[in-house]
Amino acid sequence: MFNLDDYIRKVPDFPKKGILFYDITSVLASPIAFKYCIDKMTEIYKDKKIEAIAAIEARGFLFASPFAYNLDIPIIPIRKKGKLPGITLSKKYDLEYAQAEIEVHSADVPKGKRVLLTDDLIATGGTLNAARSILIEGGAHVPEIFGIVGLPFLNYQKVLDPTPITTLIEYHSE
Repeated sequence: MFNLDDYIRKVPDFPKKGILFYDITSVLASPIAFKYCIDKMTEIYKDKKIEAIAAIEARGFLFASPFAYNLDIPIIPIRKKGKLPGITLSKKYDLEYAQAEIEVHSADVPKGKRVLLTDDLIATGGTLNAARSILIEGGAHVPEIFGIVGLPFLNYQKVLDPTPITTLIEYHSE
């Protein structure tokens, strides 16, 4: 049995004192762990009629790309404000002590299609909630949200309800 936890680095007091940071760059540095993640994503979604995958900048792109290749579907990059030229859909959302904004090319959102929304780690759900909003505003259906790591103790389920959430590993306390 593969233990993904063995490949996730835990960094205490980052980015500030009292926070335990779950770092997936160690997953990316391990071909075995990375392959495990992509293979599991593919296995979970191969029969769910996903027609595109939307990924949050930047680590979400790394997992979405090989997955999209495996399923032969398009990738919809969701970027920080100001990174995309042309006509975009955007959404502001709250961070702990500030606001942020993400956007997507409006022409890239496939109207009426089933889009899996993904990121590397799901914490509070704020970024994914904003991304889900702009995808729906653009006319897509978001049947599920996927993350490699989930931190349900930060209550992302409440923010992302009623969309089902799948993660490969969850941590239930800091």
